[in-house]
Amino acid sequence: MNTSFHATNLHVINNKQILNEQNTNWKSVKRVIQVRIYYSNYLHLAIYNEHLRICPQGYTCCTIDMEDNLATLSRREMEGLLREAKRPLQSSLSYSYNTFNGYMDDLMNRSMVTLQDTFTSTWGFLYTRNSQLFQDLYQDLKDYYRSASVNLEEVLNEFWTKLLEKLFYQANKQSSIDEDYQECVSKKIETLRLFGEAPHKMTIQVTRTFVAARAFLQGLQTSREVVGKVLQVPLSQKCVGAIMRMTYCPHCRGMPTAKPCANYCSNVMKGCLANQADLHTEWSHLADTMIEVGERRLDDVESVILYLPNQISEAMFSMMDNMETINSKVSDVNMKLREIRPYWVSLPKVLCSDRVASGTGAEDKCWNGMNRARYLPEVIGDGLASQINNPEVEIDITKPDMKIRQQIMQLKIMTHRLKNALNGQDVDFQDTSDDVSGSGSGMCTDDICSRGPRLVAPVTEPPRVYAYPPRNKEVRGSASQSLPSFSILLLSLLILLLRR
Repeated sequence: MNTSFHATNLHVINNKQILNEQNTNWKSVKRVIQVRIYYSNYLHLAIYNEHLRICPQGYTCCTIDMEDNLATLSRREMEGLLREAKRPLQSSLSYSYNTFNGYMDDLMNRSMVTLQDTFTSTWGFLYTRNSQLFQDLYQDLKDYYRSASVNLEEVLNEFWTKLLEKLFYQANKQSSIDEDYQECVSKKIETLRLFGEAPHKMTIQVTRTFVAARAFLQGLQTSREVVGKVLQVPLSQKCVGAIMRMTYCPHCRGMPTAKPCANYCSNVMKGCLANQADLHTEWSHLADTMIEVGERRLDDVESVILYLPNQISEAMFSMMDNMETINSKVSDVNMKLREIRPYWVSLPKVLCSDRVASGTGAEDKCWNGMNRARYLPEVIGDGLASQINNPEVEIDITKPDMKIRQQIMQLKIMTHRLKNALNGQDVDFQDTSDDVSGSGSGMCTDDICSRGPRLVAPVTEPPRVYAYPPRNKEVRGSASQSLPSFSILLLSLLILLLRR
């Protein structure tokens, strides 16, 4: 800063009327800015400064250097607000990811325990000697669900083929049946239908459920990663200037208590977050598709997984009679997806809450960017294209932010995969791109989950949150069992083989 206050272009106020109106506020202005930028030595006088680049020129408490420091402070504060704004959303997505992932693990573990208990008591040595076959099946299903490169149809076909080989060997180990004959029987498993309809029905149910579950989980992971990447995009210099003009120029003009007009704040935030708002369309498509997957393809996920032992043997496992508890896991996640659907276009309104901008009834006493008066321009629309007429933030609508465009493309890709899952088509999740996967695991860190209020758009009905039951707690009930008894099929097979 040069000779600053005593230079010829900076004149001490000598207008008595202005002094009477404004000098009573300089002390409070001094306290506000002193805490933040340590320029208190210069705030005891109002000066005339026609060289300010951001705030209105004229009588002011601020110098050019102060203005630069306030702009830097505005950037830091806005970045802090955005970090706080994303925490509740990331926390919600992480909670949903962890809840659904834990729910699936719980179902798989309970189903495996049931199979072990029932098969040990029913088949004894025949099961214990071949237990690895069943453990491999469950492990392959878990690997597939966790997005490993596993062909689900091949896994199921291989399981039934190996099971037939084991049973056939046990039934004929006293006979002189060569390997060629056993191989012939294995190849004709579909034609002979020795297991009845069980393999076909199980393949359809398991494929439909696990394809949808894997796509659903990946959708939650992708959503969280997109939020993290988008809110790390730096603010433009024009945006920083607009925010500084809105938040700190009133202090420089001797009006520290003047809040920004609500519509003024909205236009500033919409200009600053124009690229982010363009995520809304694909973000909404992804949320809608995930909700559809949850409602149409995951409604019976519990019965399918817990019924696996019944489809492999006659072991009767009671189905759940509390359907509300069964469906609560997917319903809870769907509720959260509905909440976050309008996130990107509602963010400016959230950031311009009553805590930041003036509320209803104070339209004539708010800061409009130049003075304390009504803000006359209309609130503009959302998205980059709408910012061509934004009076507060100068933005080139022909140059969209490429990082955000990449995230929009990832949302499109994820939505397409979820729609394929809706149709029962398997989904390949091999490393979609360097930008999608990132370094996040989808798990919720303490730093994210423990802080910040929930940032959600208003909904008619509040979300319900259910804690899923402990893994060692069985919920008993009843369900119809339309599959043929496996033990009867097996005994029939053994009788036919022994009669040879």
